[in-house]
Amino acid sequence: MKTILSPAAMQAESLAWRREGRRIGLAPTMGFLHEGHLSLVDRARERADVVAVSIFVNALQFGLGEDYDTYPRDAERDLALCARRGVDVVFMPSQADLYASGHSVYVEETDLSAGLCGLSRPGHFRGVTTVVAKLFHLVLPDVAVFGLKDAQQARIIERMVRDLNFPTEIVIAPIVREPDGLAMSSRNTRLSTEDRARAVCLYRSLCLAERLYAEGITEAGRIRREMRETLRAAQADTDYVATVDYRSLHPVEEIRDETLVAVAARVGGVRLIDNTVIGGAA
Repeated sequence: MKTILSPAAMQAESLAWRREGRRIGLAPTMGFLHEGHLSLVDRARERADVVAVSIFVNALQFGLGEDYDTYPRDAERDLALCARRGVDVVFMPSQADLYASGHSVYVEETDLSAGLCGLSRPGHFRGVTTVVAKLFHLVLPDVAVFGLKDAQQARIIERMVRDLNFPTEIVIAPIVREPDGLAMSSRNTRLSTEDRARAVCLYRSLCLAERLYAEGITEAGRIRREMRETLRAAQADTDYVATVDYRSLHPVEEIRDETLVAVAARVGGVRLIDNTVIGGAA
């Protein structure tokens, strides 16, 4: 397994692979890897000859007062996990290498990013689309794999690829969960033992939504209210509970095919997100 730090060296490696006719797969991450990230590697391996993992905590997508400085990092552990999973190259650029001094060009999506996390984290998705566009130019992937836990992000990347004509197939991998249902996230490690137990309330609220729908309840407002009660009972600080169309991410008031039910909440000061698609698989 190779470790590449330089953007120019990464692009040169990718160009060499392309000249050899090899199909490139990319799993973009911010590091502190867990099984959810590694599932992206597995999906990329199914569709590519060589697999690259990018590890980069992108300052551009963190707002003022967010957890950029405290975001968990462990490069040595990440590299060991990648090697065991059969990754071919890990790309680990620095902020200074990826963003030129005085950089002033950004990539911005303006529709799908308007609600959900885009509403509560202004500028977040501009940072995401900008860094992913840069990674696509450097790694030159034929296929890139993103996780459904960040459903809004995945849909925005799909839209960016479509609208800007990137020659990259986007694959959305299922959410990987802990045995108790908590969606795997690097931020979970920042939870205290007590907060970790309470954090399962996000998953339980989504299970409640699925159960209510299975019982024939399609009124989105009622489902959201009952989900909020579940979060409140666990003393979670709710950011949003939303019911939106999975494709457009526009709000819906009646659950129908491909409805994304999404939740964001802080537990012990740690912001967590989760979702489920009910009324039809996305």
